[in-house]
Amino acid sequence: MTFNPTIPSKSSFIFGSIVLLSLFSVTFINPKPNLTKQSDTPPISIEDSSKLYLPDDLEATLWAEAPMFFNPTNMDIDAKGRVWITEAVNYRDFNTKPAERLSHKQKGDRVMILEDRDGDGKAESSKVFIEDTLLTAPLGIAVIGNKIIVSCAPNLIVYTDSDGDDKPNSREVLLTGFGGFDHDHSLHSLVTGPDGRYYFNTGNAGPHNVTDKSGWTLRSGSLYTGGTPYNKSNQGNQKSDDGRVWVGGLALRINPDGTGLKVLGHNFRNSYEVCLDSYGNMWQNDNDDQVITCRVSFLQENGNAGYFSADGTRYWQADRRPGQDIFTTHWHQEDPGVMPAGDNTGAGSPTGIVYYEGDALGKNYRGTLLSCEAGRNVIFAYKPEKQGAGFALKRRDLISSFPQASERYEWYETDNDYRKWFRPSDVAVGPDGALYIADWYDPVVGGHAMKDKKGYGRIYRITPKGKKLTMPTFDLTSTSGLIEALKNPAVNVRALGFEGLRKKGEPAIEEVKKLLTAENPFHQARAIWLLSQLGEKGKGEVEKLLLSADESHRLTAFRALKALNGARAYLDQMAGDADPAVRREVGIALRDIDFGKSYSIISKLIKNYDGKDPWMLEAIGTAADGKEAKVYANVRETFKADPEYWKPQHANLVWRLHPVQAINDLKTRAGSGKVAVAERRKALTTIGFIKDKKAAEAMVALSKSTLPDVASQASWWLNYRKSNDWADLLNWEKENAVVITPAYKKMLVLREKVADKNQPMGERIGNGRKMAADIDGGNMLVDMRVQGQLPDTIAKAVSEIIFKNPDQNVRVVASQFFPRNGKVLKTDFIARMNADPSKGEKLFDTNCAACHKHGTNGAEIGPDLTLIHKKFDKAGLLDAIVNPSASMVFGYESYTIVTKKGESYFGFLQSDGANVVIKDAAGQQHTIKADQIKSREKMPSSLMPEPTALGLNEQDLADLTGYLLNFK
Repeated sequence: MTFNPTIPSKSSFIFGSIVLLSLFSVTFINPKPNLTKQSDTPPISIEDSSKLYLPDDLEATLWAEAPMFFNPTNMDIDAKGRVWITEAVNYRDFNTKPAERLSHKQKGDRVMILEDRDGDGKAESSKVFIEDTLLTAPLGIAVIGNKIIVSCAPNLIVYTDSDGDDKPNSREVLLTGFGGFDHDHSLHSLVTGPDGRYYFNTGNAGPHNVTDKSGWTLRSGSLYTGGTPYNKSNQGNQKSDDGRVWVGGLALRINPDGTGLKVLGHNFRNSYEVCLDSYGNMWQNDNDDQVITCRVSFLQENGNAGYFSADGTRYWQADRRPGQDIFTTHWHQEDPGVMPAGDNTGAGSPTGIVYYEGDALGKNYRGTLLSCEAGRNVIFAYKPEKQGAGFALKRRDLISSFPQASERYEWYETDNDYRKWFRPSDVAVGPDGALYIADWYDPVVGGHAMKDKKGYGRIYRITPKGKKLTMPTFDLTSTSGLIEALKNPAVNVRALGFEGLRKKGEPAIEEVKKLLTAENPFHQARAIWLLSQLGEKGKGEVEKLLLSADESHRLTAFRALKALNGARAYLDQMAGDADPAVRREVGIALRDIDFGKSYSIISKLIKNYDGKDPWMLEAIGTAADGKEAKVYANVRETFKADPEYWKPQHANLVWRLHPVQAINDLKTRAGSGKVAVAERRKALTTIGFIKDKKAAEAMVALSKSTLPDVASQASWWLNYRKSNDWADLLNWEKENAVVITPAYKKMLVLREKVADKNQPMGERIGNGRKMAADIDGGNMLVDMRVQGQLPDTIAKAVSEIIFKNPDQNVRVVASQFFPRNGKVLKTDFIARMNADPSKGEKLFDTNCAACHKHGTNGAEIGPDLTLIHKKFDKAGLLDAIVNPSASMVFGYESYTIVTKKGESYFGFLQSDGANVVIKDAAGQQHTIKADQIKSREKMPSSLMPEPTALGLNEQDLADLTGYLLNFK
């Protein structure tokens, strides 16, 4: 259905709202214009700017808008159903000329309270809770009873309204020292977990030097600086008080009193929020460096999300290996110790996230993960499905300002299509079970600037179609009232029920136990967490649930006991659990237990590992932390086999553990022709992550292999590692002269010449063109472009050649960074776009049928495409269409023939001998006597024109491939 309210008289805010919100800044890669780019989309009427497309069983209401509040960054909803908003009117004062726009600079940004007092489904009351000079563009808010917790770097601030007059009576800086003042990659919102503790996160604008109330200090950073004039100094490889190196963005947990600060995940770029379901699963989204690799993920505890190198000293661009696609390299997915990245949502600017556990919208929405995508004007929905020890995430568009949200998004493009100004910054669940969406409403997202003069913003309320949802009231003094609060779908409202029942202690056990058979399984899980904190008797009830036939009960019970440091007695028992998720939690719990006490338990986990489950593999790696060599000995004993015949379990575990003791076996496996190419590559990677002289020496030996793939990859590793982990392990001046193959060395020399700014541009271009035709050289050019080291002039000059590179991966990755006919045509975008086969058929008739046959339609000049869907997948077909000269079909290479009489023929060679037959582009055959031919030349380019020459855009190509691949 669609929603299209009448725009109130305040619509002047809409026309004035031209905001450049940098919810996610852009790192140094990929050259971009300094100013926003005006697209050619025609203007859209103002009525369209408020229309939302959503499922037929839901409807939307414009619940509130400016001037009741301005520029909403985050929201929470209290037990009364009031919406609390953090504003960012003072966003980027250093860029935005406060004197020329709405500004709260003198008093600071505000926290607003909005309320629907008459129950008509729209807010009519707005009040200021606090306007504070400590608040500059705050990015998070949590309302937990009379405590309002605001996230605004460098501080996590607690305002307490002890008398209920909607004004704070006290202000406490609970934590301080977070980097990212007035920066989007900074401190984000806090939420109460099902265990009663606080969970929150921060982006990668460090350093973060934070000491909790018990004196424990977090020290975290990376090489990332910039975005604001305040983010000048940062560095990786810092150790916290736990002796560990945490880098980039972080997921954190703390007790309500400010003690017990703990890192739960790290190495994010800028995850906007972390949310939890009632089982204790953590969920997050994260944005990318504008390379079509944003993600929505299940965050496994201790997870390394893989944005930087493990120590935070290198960007992903510097670590890209030949053959890797951008998503894999952006999140270091082939590096041991990195968690699975989850769903690649493509280009965008992800923001708020929430897990819906209520029933008010309908039972089919229970258990839905909602993720805001401000860049693409959409809210994604997932129903996570268990997959091994993790989850499969199948995405769908739930709510958007377009009938179909587009995969096509560039942060710097803007136009007058007001539908694109829908920028959902947050989504939350109210006590009534409705969804509330905060909309920043801007033409663009990105750029670390703001041009808004009036700060327009709005809030939508999503409810079941034709059903009025009413706001419940809670008696927080009675057990029954607290039970109702615990069952509420609003996360920080049910925290009130949890805390109230926890204080009642053992007398509340019987009433809480009744929830264990509740129809809603999330209510059951909340009861388990609570029971564990209702004295020894309640804890005993949870211990019984470790034997439950319900796997979700066993999982939640184990987590609840672990939260109380009471799970150690059950580690051995649960290591043999039938549910991989339970075994995963056992592995996580073993991280800080010495090998003598964990050996037999780790052995069970290893024996139950199926060789395929990446979440379980990472859990075993977590269990082996600091004891890898001893665990490796166990692996060798469990899976006895020569290196050439390792099972997947063996190979994967060695990759994850990568101990020094495995080097000889890995060297044998990597250099064996009996081992599949992909497995040889994995063995080389494993050696590449062993920081030891023996590993470097093994790689030197492998660089001399007679297997071309091994020699080339080993040479790459040596050239790469000499600048970081292996820098001091070998005499590199001596080794470089020996180990690098002549062909690879030639490309390295050319790379230096291309990068040398003192060389004439013509020579740099000429050397670049030589590189573009070579597999290794093409990979090097892509890396240079990705890292911002290849000027536009050279990129444009080599693009014709690089799109003919023999390596398909080079061509695909190059499509994001190199222009063709003056335009970058990103095959990643195209592959993700929804296709309309009927439009594709028309495009085929117009552009392709003159040469190609498809079914009964078309001519037989070029290859017959009727069965093309059986030959290519989508990526392969797109590559063939976009780069027609890169891999021409045998028999369809084009030739130019010139006769002794001066006649010229151009086309496909049909027959060769005494008489030569050539078929031209019109399908006409020409017979020429061989002895009359003066010259014959095979042409380097295909007769088939590139799509840009035909005026085809990315959506056209998506439709065309959709038609060709769906032929019946």
